[in-house]
Amino acid sequence: MAADSGYEKRNETADLRESITRARVVLWDFDGPICRLFAGHSAEGVADGLVEWLEGRGLHGLLTDAERESLDPHAVLRAVARRHPGSDLVAELEERLTQEEMRAASSAMPTAYADPLIRTWAALGLRLAITTNNSPRVVAKYLTTRGLNSCFAPHIYGRTQELHLLKPHPHCLHRALRATGSAPDTALMIGDTPSDFLAARGAGVPFLGYARNQDKEKALRGAGATTVVNSLDAVLRLVRDQA
Repeated sequence: MAADSGYEKRNETADLRESITRARVVLWDFDGPICRLFAGHSAEGVADGLVEWLEGRGLHGLLTDAERESLDPHAVLRAVARRHPGSDLVAELEERLTQEEMRAASSAMPTAYADPLIRTWAALGLRLAITTNNSPRVVAKYLTTRGLNSCFAPHIYGRTQELHLLKPHPHCLHRALRATGSAPDTALMIGDTPSDFLAARGAGVPFLGYARNQDKEKALRGAGATTVVNSLDAVLRLVRDQA
């Protein structure tokens, strides 16, 4: 069993090296691979706040019990958008979520090794883009505080009013590929959730999973991801070796 595990690890390292070598454009999810957006501003608290706001407007019955208890602000937003697509209610709820994300950006925790990896790839001439379900305004705010905006601008593709196109729909990846003039097989996406993996698969883009803990890794592998790292240090070392 240990021998099999070692063989699988070598294969995964080889797959990672090949993906990095082939990539000419890297599509990054934001919350997870680049930073923990809600490190100091609880996502669960934000979700509760959205639910309370809906209930304060007499819309308690708009969500199921499971949706009210999901602790995921995007799940709350999606649920309302499915029932009232394109409505003023959805637009107002989305803006409330954006404002909460903007507050969270001030206390976001950078993901270890993300900053130097981004700067190294940019220095090597790779094109970088953000493909996220978060607001592009929030992404721009965070990247500016880290001095990273020039590594990505103008290629930040985040949440729009068309909420049915959030990942796992590959829409934001397609936008990034078109804007950078890139074929899917010359790209690499870095994400930390099953929806990231499914979006990459839908766009035909090779996928690298980032899992900061065992639960994240289990979820990614359960969705079908085969190349997963627990630290971006491994990616940074391979990129520097090939520079």
